[in-house]
Amino acid sequence: MSFEKIVLVTRKTRLEGMVERFNTRDQARFYIEHSGGNFDYYVREHEVYKRALETLSKRISRLIKVHTIERSFLPNYIFSDDDLVVTIGIDGQVVNTAKYLDGQPIVAVNPDPENIDGILLPFSVDTVSSIIEGCLQGQMNIQEITMAEVSLNDGQSLLAFNDLFIGRHDHISARYHIETEGFAENHSSSGIIVSTGVGATGWLSSFFNMTNGLLSEFSQEENFRLEYPQIPWDTNYLLFIVREPFISKTSGAQIVSGRINPTQPLKLESHMPSGGVIFSDGILTDYIEFNAGTEATINLAERRTRFVRA
Repeated sequence: MSFEKIVLVTRKTRLEGMVERFNTRDQARFYIEHSGGNFDYYVREHEVYKRALETLSKRISRLIKVHTIERSFLPNYIFSDDDLVVTIGIDGQVVNTAKYLDGQPIVAVNPDPENIDGILLPFSVDTVSSIIEGCLQGQMNIQEITMAEVSLNDGQSLLAFNDLFIGRHDHISARYHIETEGFAENHSSSGIIVSTGVGATGWLSSFFNMTNGLLSEFSQEENFRLEYPQIPWDTNYLLFIVREPFISKTSGAQIVSGRINPTQPLKLESHMPSGGVIFSDGILTDYIEFNAGTEATINLAERRTRFVRA
């Protein structure tokens, strides 16, 4: 595979976000320090990121043409088939970028390995140049990452790299009909989480934390714990969990978790007159409505992220 250019995806630092909010750096400093915060921490974080970005930009621009975009422009950016995508930022930046790609490999760079764990950031600024050179020469160690997709009966769809949430935009109970593996019932719950393999250590893990806390308090069996699911990133299934299902005369709780695979999708029908939403990867502003009359089918996405590993 030959590449025409690198698309370098950047992000605003928290300092830049605060300056946008408070108009000037001095006003941002005043707000943070009068709230008891350490403004110098944000300054150092900003400077480390900008140095890493400058170094990376200089190094890769010697190899091939580079087009730089800030991640907020991703929804409107059209990637070319011959783009090599490089992100520099936190793990969430990889998640945000991946949903807009269609086969383009993604190289993820950790700008600050001392302070960012970077589960999805295998390279530093110092190690990534040789990886990118290899990519340009057609030598890539690609790991495919399974994504989730929800499709509505009105033609809308939404991809998820980590997870999907189906429920309401507020704290009122979500009401819907659920069907999976030949079983069906009506639900009143706090919504449903659908997790990919790469997302299993995120939101999904919190349910196991809660369950283990309940078991330690109420179980008669001492030291019993549910282990977190170890799901490969290229898994051929998804997991779903229903949040806080309520049992009543019109709602049940027999279906609280399960697997989704190509032959057994998860099907939902909204019973909510308004307020129903589906969003992916924790991005509340990028959602599709899930109100009465809407039917949703959730399955593995045909599209996969092509993630470059060392």
